[in-house]
Parts: sequence; C-alpha cells; structure tokens
Amino acid sequence: MTPMYEIATREADDGTLEPAEHLWTPCADGTEGHGFIDYRGMHVTGLDSISGEDALYPAGFIVLGHQTWADTIEAAAAYMARVHGWRSLHLYPGDDPAVLIPRVPRAVHAHGAFLYHPHPDHPCSCEWDDTWRMAWAPDYEADVVPITAMRHPAAALKAVNIPNPDHDLFANWAP
Repeated sequence: MTPMYEIATREADDGTLEPAEHLWTPCADGTEGHGFIDYRGMHVTGLDSISGEDALYPAGFIVLGHQTWADTIEAAAAYMARVHGWRSLHLYPGDDPAVLIPRVPRAVHAHGAFLYHPHPDHPCSCEWDDTWRMAWAPDYEADVVPITAMRHPAAALKAVNIPNPDHDLFANWAP
C-alpha cells in the first residue's frame, strides 16, 4: 500500500537524498509555539486556504484529538477571538454583518501526520525553518494524530481541503 503522505527530501552536497522534514507530535512539542492555542485543554489552530493566496484569516480549523462538534465550534471561536481579535465565528473581520451565513459547517473526525521542517539531523537554514504542515492520513498510517477539523463558516466550500465523510472512508462526522 502507498502511504498518503511523503516526507520531503533534498539533495545533499554529495548528491545523496536526505530528509528535509520529520514527523512531529504537536502535543509533545510546545503546540503554542507553533500556532496552536490552548482553549479549555483543547489545542486549536487555523488552516490556510488551499488557493495559495496569503489570506489574513483561516479557512478552517483543526483541534487535536477527536472532539464534539459543539466543542470544536467553541474552540474555533476562541481561536478567532484570541488570534484575530474577532468575537464572531460567522464572519471574517470587516465582513458585512448583513450577509447571511445559513449554518456552521459540520466538524469531521480524521487523522493527520504533522511534518516539521527542518529535519533535526539535516538543518538547512532555509525560509521553511520552524514550520510544519499537515497531511491527512488514515488511522492505520504510522505516527498519525487524531484531529477534528472544520471549515470556517465564511470560507468558500473549496477553500480548505478537509476530508468529507460522505466520500472519504477514513473520516467520520463529529457527533
């Protein structure tokens, strides 16, 4: 079976491939220093849009562990308040409050692998130092972490790549 994620590599001076990143367990490595906030014991962070544009606000959220939908909504609202100074989860700062958002998106239980740059044995001092990325993965992959994910209500449907339990076998709707 082919893994769902691959660790990035780079070519060393002698021409051999070496890892450029390594697996990272966020709960064991100071999550708050990596963009997570602690809200009532839950670690939550925002997800960037997959459009490739530098957005000011998150297009989605991930909460470490499998949480209820209600707790995920509270954690996402706390993230918006603490990081962006915005009290409403339904809008982005500066949006027109008259715009109707019909409902909050459903939260999803899935798993992901956190990949951290650089690899400790092969530091590179590049622009990606001290950054991480997450790749969705089935629960049987090595070193994956349970995650609850949810799109920001004001984000476009395709703004963030969150597994859809109606189509992806390795995700379930959060209760």
